[in-house]
Amino acid sequence: MLQKNDNNKSLIFGITKLDIGGAERVLVDIANKLCVKYNITILTIYSGGELEKELNEKIKIINLYKNKNIMLPLYLLFFGNKKYKKIIKNKYDVEIAFLEGPITRIFSYGKNKNKIAWVHNDIKKVFGKGIKANIKKCIDKRFYKKYNKIIFVSQDNRKSFVELYGDFNKQYVIYNYIDKDRILIKSKEKNNILKRENVPVILSIARLVKQKGIDRLIRVHKKLIEDGIAHKIYVIGDGEEKKKLQKLIDDFDLKESFILLGKKSNPYCYLKNVDYFALLSYYEGYGIVIEEAKLFNKTIIITNTAAKEAVRDYNNCLIISNYENDIYVELKKLLQGKYNYIKSQNEYQYDNSYILEKIEEVIRDE
Repeated sequence: MLQKNDNNKSLIFGITKLDIGGAERVLVDIANKLCVKYNITILTIYSGGELEKELNEKIKIINLYKNKNIMLPLYLLFFGNKKYKKIIKNKYDVEIAFLEGPITRIFSYGKNKNKIAWVHNDIKKVFGKGIKANIKKCIDKRFYKKYNKIIFVSQDNRKSFVELYGDFNKQYVIYNYIDKDRILIKSKEKNNILKRENVPVILSIARLVKQKGIDRLIRVHKKLIEDGIAHKIYVIGDGEEKKKLQKLIDDFDLKESFILLGKKSNPYCYLKNVDYFALLSYYEGYGIVIEEAKLFNKTIIITNTAAKEAVRDYNNCLIISNYENDIYVELKKLLQGKYNYIKSQNEYQYDNSYILEKIEEVIRDE
């Protein structure tokens, strides 16, 4: 329920860039809904994100920089307080750092009593391994302690955070929100790339980074093709691993059956027309694309990560242990029709309105 004076409350969200991505998509959907009740500003470290154009005109956007600089994260680590004092301090009722990393460090300054950090990933794994990663983890504990509230997108992510940093301040688990109506409308658009095939089609939507395990999916696909199991795999997304992945596809002579489609502003018209959706990551926060696949009642294939919380109430799914050979074995059984599960014939009834209500409760909680 809208409380007195809520319409006068000002919220500022911070994120690295509003490019196409899971957390970015969630923020845009949340902001577009909340701007009816609150005055909302979004601060990005880098400008030019493709999702900026999807923001409601009521939302103000502030970009710190136009271009990426390899030294910028280090500068923000030590001098983020300067940006905070110049742009944020004493101007907003609620300050929300919506992603791990530099934006969480910037928003940690100041003494606002309604300061929220939003954690989307397994904090024990997101920075990788090695000395540099360990330094970041140690430093960030100091920053997180400056927030009076921390939101996690899954119970597993909260557990990892507590194991690493300890249990402090108010903590909440709020699953990712998506705008159902927007997705269903966009799914009706036509695409000229993905045609209805005479073999099973698997789609993955993911950034092309090591975390998402696309390289091992290519190797699994090669073994399945060698076994005579005809199928195609399409991947929507872009990222730093693209050239390496394409080379692997070419080296294995799989370019006709494993296709990198690149970044798509509307993945839903593809998702609607495939047989299976797969997200076979090494680790996940929650996996917003899983929520989107549920809208179309797709058979969902995931590895045993925090993403399993997204299918806790969804029967049409397959959860595979996080090892390459197990992925091969289980996909082979699935594609051969040996998996003894029954796909629901009824459309999945999706309702996530309660998530917005939980977000508002946290915003109002002093």
